[in-house]
Amino acid sequence: MQNQQPSILKEASFHGTRNFPCAFYTTGSKVRGMLVKHHWHEEVEILYFNGGEFCLEVNMERIQICGECICFINPGDLHSIFAEKNGNCMENAVVFHTDLLSSAYSLDPILTSIIQPVKNKSMLLPRCVWPDHPAFGKLKDAFLEMAEIFGRNEMNTGQDLETAVTDNITSQLYIKSLLLKIMAVLSDYDMLKVTEKNYDRRIETIKTTLSYIQENYKEKIYIHDLAGLIGMNEQYFCRFFKKAIGRSPMEYVNEYRIKKAIYYLKETDMTVTEICLECGFNNLGNFLREFRKYTDTTPLQYRLHNGMKEKKKSK
Repeated sequence: MQNQQPSILKEASFHGTRNFPCAFYTTGSKVRGMLVKHHWHEEVEILYFNGGEFCLEVNMERIQICGECICFINPGDLHSIFAEKNGNCMENAVVFHTDLLSSAYSLDPILTSIIQPVKNKSMLLPRCVWPDHPAFGKLKDAFLEMAEIFGRNEMNTGQDLETAVTDNITSQLYIKSLLLKIMAVLSDYDMLKVTEKNYDRRIETIKTTLSYIQENYKEKIYIHDLAGLIGMNEQYFCRFFKKAIGRSPMEYVNEYRIKKAIYYLKETDMTVTEICLECGFNNLGNFLREFRKYTDTTPLQYRLHNGMKEKKKSK
């Protein structure tokens, strides 16, 4: 198991559509806490915070964000977002695959000097751009225009996770041109940094552990299995994991299992007992306690509430 391939160490969900790998996300919460859990993907992500206080963590580096800001996530970066205060905490993101900006012309200098280097991380996008930077206004205008094209004019009103994609050719042309404009602005202001690809074993260790949990959440998972996976003793592994993720390994395991249980409650007609067993809980009482811990409700109440929401949306 120590020789897992990198291809399974990334987020499984697909961003956008097969023909247009680009999507717009709005994520919000009214309470302090984890807004976006630790994950990674091979796409570039552009984040726009229009206010509030957040902690953006990228590759175990914590960045405090107070107020307006634009941030870039390079391919493969392990990242999460924590809302620091109660209130209408909102972040918006455009996630796109660099292949979207590629050219069929093999000698295209844009492809060879910018797009491919960004894809293979020999060139890094800036981490954060603040309002006092001369490029900020241009970047913000391009981002907000993409939001409008995606149909997300009211970006600061939604809650939880909302996703927008488009199969309209004209809209796709505008979005692609705006992404290229953003790359042009970054290039114009010398914000694309050439770098050697540095291997950080800590990040790959965390990715390997999270991937194992996501692949095996239906089975019994023990601390000694996770520690042995990456060649650490149990005590050191627990400290290392909590420092990197912000909670203990078993807290993360149970949280991931509850996340899967929520999916089954929303998307299937499986009974609560069936979902309990499907998600790796061998004891119904323990499942109910963990579910209430993370959602403040019961599985049946959650399913009823979610069903009511869906009915309202369909009217």
